[in-house]
Amino acid sequence: MIALAAAGTAALAGCQAAGPGGSGGSADSPEGYPVTVDECGREVRVDAPPERAVTLNQHATEVMLALGLEERMAGTAYLDDAVLPEYEDAYEGVPVLADEYPSFEDLLAAEPDFVYAGYPGSAFDEAEGRGRDALEGAGMATYGSLEQCADEVTVETAYQEIRNIGTLFGAEDRAEELVAGIEDRLAGVEGRLDGTEPVDVLVVDSLGDTVFTSGGSGIGDAIIERAGGRNVFTDLDDVFADVSIEDAADRSPEAIVFYDYGAIPVEEKIAAVEDDPLLSGTPAVEEERYAVLPLSSAVAGVRVGDAVADVADQLHPGTDG
Repeated sequence: MIALAAAGTAALAGCQAAGPGGSGGSADSPEGYPVTVDECGREVRVDAPPERAVTLNQHATEVMLALGLEERMAGTAYLDDAVLPEYEDAYEGVPVLADEYPSFEDLLAAEPDFVYAGYPGSAFDEAEGRGRDALEGAGMATYGSLEQCADEVTVETAYQEIRNIGTLFGAEDRAEELVAGIEDRLAGVEGRLDGTEPVDVLVVDSLGDTVFTSGGSGIGDAIIERAGGRNVFTDLDDVFADVSIEDAADRSPEAIVFYDYGAIPVEEKIAAVEDDPLLSGTPAVEEERYAVLPLSSAVAGVRVGDAVADVADQLHPGTDG
């Protein structure tokens, strides 16, 4: 059990601190609290719904907005992409603390009681002063996306992520609505792909001396499978991995999914693949069978249903609905 140290500032009292071992709760805790969720074997407990949350990374921010919790957000940081159109208005009302990760001092200035990270490995960087011990010592509960710890990230990982945040914030009903909506979206894709032969898919995140691709442990593998594909590197026990261009070409992908993000336009990635003497001979390139997926959709968050539908439409255009 993680013990959350109490802050000496009244502004940080929205999330009461857990005592040693996390036992007990505050006499002022509202009905149904304290609550505890499991985060990769680490118990995260709050004695009341957080009132001043800060989100770090896009998918954490979008989970909060999808749950209708924007009024309980004291700040956000580090988008990879534009937020989904349906959340734009809510996002506009949330202070942006930094283009990338805020400093520890900037986090303190926002007076948060809860910090939710999409990529906890980098968001909670001790070398940058944002280690979990430092944040919790200042009175902030911390939570990191389940994508960090699952041996195999699946659609169910995204469901549990949404439910965990719903539990901590007292938004369980809305969380179940979101999960049900994703399930309906996926069921629709499954129905229209019924009888369709899966295609062998290579993911290209980036291309240099090697191919940086998606292995079998990440949500990308699950998205491809549900979209009517087979990840040619599903045998790699990694979320992402560098593989040789020779190995990628030898696996004869019938389609390529390009992750779109950052400073390199996806058109340049496609051109690099088409110019490569080995990859250019694969069935995917010869038939120009490509799909493009924003990296912000290739995570265990609220976009997973739409991501599967989007990739399915591109891999199997005759089945799009």
